[in-house]
Amino acid sequence: MQDAPTTRATTAEPAAAAESALRLPAGFRWGAATAAFQIEGATDAEGRGPSIWDTFTAEPGRVIDGSNALVAADSYRRFRDDVALLAELGASDYRFSIAWPRVQPGGTGPANAAGLDSYERLVDALAEAGIDPLPTLYHWDLPQPLEDAGGWLVRDTAERFAEYVGLVLDRLGDRVGRWITLNEPAMTTLEGYALGTQAPGRQLMLGALPTVHHQLLGHGLAVAAIRAAAPSAEVGITNNHTLVVPAGDSAADLMAAGAFDLIYNRIFAGPVLTGAYPDLTAFGLEEFPGLEAGDLELISAPLDFYGVNFYNPTYVAAPAAGSEFAAAGLPFEPVAPPEGTPLTGFGWPIVPAAFTELLVGLRRDYGDALPPVVITENGASFVDEVVEASDGRAVHDAERIAYLDGHLRAVAAAIEQGVDVRGYFAWSLMDNFEWAQGYTQRFGLVHVDFETGERTRKDSFDWYRRLIAAQPL
Repeated sequence: MQDAPTTRATTAEPAAAAESALRLPAGFRWGAATAAFQIEGATDAEGRGPSIWDTFTAEPGRVIDGSNALVAADSYRRFRDDVALLAELGASDYRFSIAWPRVQPGGTGPANAAGLDSYERLVDALAEAGIDPLPTLYHWDLPQPLEDAGGWLVRDTAERFAEYVGLVLDRLGDRVGRWITLNEPAMTTLEGYALGTQAPGRQLMLGALPTVHHQLLGHGLAVAAIRAAAPSAEVGITNNHTLVVPAGDSAADLMAAGAFDLIYNRIFAGPVLTGAYPDLTAFGLEEFPGLEAGDLELISAPLDFYGVNFYNPTYVAAPAAGSEFAAAGLPFEPVAPPEGTPLTGFGWPIVPAAFTELLVGLRRDYGDALPPVVITENGASFVDEVVEASDGRAVHDAERIAYLDGHLRAVAAAIEQGVDVRGYFAWSLMDNFEWAQGYTQRFGLVHVDFETGERTRKDSFDWYRRLIAAQPL
């Protein structure tokens, strides 16, 4: 198959002009983010093994449009095109993920040299373009054999993760200066093991809680492995955070919001930042399942930065009688946002002020235990249409520009209130395979034709490029 062309979108006047006074501090890092399973394709190339997402997407009914990631954005083959897009964007950094099944197809044993070669080529291409790599070591693609052995429900998976991290550092530790251990462990626990809406598709509800501890233990073991292999490297974790808003002012709704905040935010941030799990008596637990002596010391090893992914606030009420949440014994139920709240294509509420409140709250709650923050994902899906223009193909995505502009202004407001934010990564560089939503949701700054692989820069790409260029050095 021949390389598909890359075309330039025409630049319509954006909804929020980059020339406005949106300025972040000098030295601020700017980039875009992706994840291996969502963009690479080539799922059976050069010795890669199956992941839980390969298994999940092969099961009828799991993915809304019945699609798969066999090709996705074809970035495994077209990575040089994508590095060129990043260079044109003016990105200082690129956040991508390394697929565990490419490096260690069965989740154990020696490295697959061909898989490591592919990431070495990417890192070298980024270096040639003057772009710093920020690899994520785990972005949800657990090798299927490890899931068959218990997955994140068992302690051994944390040990296997550290072994895999060591293999990656042996190859790339001399040329990569910053690492992220895990991406969004909350989603693995809540959607993958509790609700079953994401891979591996288990529906264990509170029985999923051991996956919290084993992921965080894997993080701690990975930090130790990185420090041993590359003492000068910086390391962090990425947690997905949401501002939890009670649906009403009743005591029941306030308690429900507190319980949701606990299980979504604090249960993942607290152990990493303070070395302690929060009180779980609201869920009928006296101690955290799986916890052993010495674990929290590993989990809370000092970090160089703390990654925050943010998309939207969550509105929570006390569970309605007879609801699935009440039936499962959960003390909360997510509900729709207030009427009139603007929504993304995913149906997520757009409330930029919630982002400022979240960041300020993290600083308030964790104080000096909170390292410098990097916004490792922020973005929105909308219905994007490619139109033919006189000077090429175009995608006019004013809603995305407005979303990004509003949320970057929210970051600036948090910085003004004392939060040490060092960088921002838009999600995503390009349209991709959006997990259980398949190809029905588009988050990219670059439109991808999934039939041909053609990339078309959206108006948001040009807006973000101008914004980066206008920042102080």
